[in-house]
Amino acid sequence: MQDRQIRVIGIGTGDPEHLTLQAVRALADVDAVFVLDKRAETADLVEIRRRICAAHIAKPHRVIAVEDPPRERRPADYGSTVAAWHAARAERLEAAFAEHLAPGAVGAILAWGDPALYDSVLRILDRIAARGQVAFTRTVIPGLSSVQVLAARHGVPLNGIGGSVLITTGRRLAAGWPEDVGSVVVMLDGDPTFGHLDPDLTIHWGAYLGSPDEILIAGRLGSVGEAIRRVRAEARERHGWIMDIYLLRRSQAA
Repeated sequence: MQDRQIRVIGIGTGDPEHLTLQAVRALADVDAVFVLDKRAETADLVEIRRRICAAHIAKPHRVIAVEDPPRERRPADYGSTVAAWHAARAERLEAAFAEHLAPGAVGAILAWGDPALYDSVLRILDRIAARGQVAFTRTVIPGLSSVQVLAARHGVPLNGIGGSVLITTGRRLAAGWPEDVGSVVVMLDGDPTFGHLDPDLTIHWGAYLGSPDEILIAGRLGSVGEAIRRVRAEARERHGWIMDIYLLRRSQAA
């Protein structure tokens, strides 16, 4: 009996043209696409996936919406809270694989950006595989990350000459600027944490990258920081959700 196939496919940040030729080929013979659905709050993100599937899957297929379990956004113990959330996600995806994907069939999970960068799906599949209840083989197709798209939209390199780049989270940036780093890319910053930093840093910020709603702001942090906060809050209120990212750089790192 053949194993199920699960293809984790990076789809970029929302622009259908972000799909690589490899991703398009990987989608062509998919039988079922599994989507972790956060209900009305991200309905438009699910719809983007549906349009991608309709455009590139060349056979009858199903889109299986798996309700994403809720999690506490400001937990006292971040690590254990996320681990419990991943475990709940794994249980729901495992059940969906068993119900909707026959042995030998091909399933896909479409990951925003690149599945290896601040995305949980690979860890969740590891959990399912370790349980041994649903056998599958896994293939990972890289995608265009929001880090790359941010730099391209602003027309800047990520690093200074011979310099390093740190990709981190807002939670970690709150502790202060990391030592010996000239450029910092910040993801997953639910409440922008740059207010305590050197106002002479340069910031390149972007939200909804690759979509018709894309917003870009750049400049000296002390001059545009509050504008970013205001625009971000307005956009989140308007859409019900936001995905944004920013690059911070010391002047000598240019």
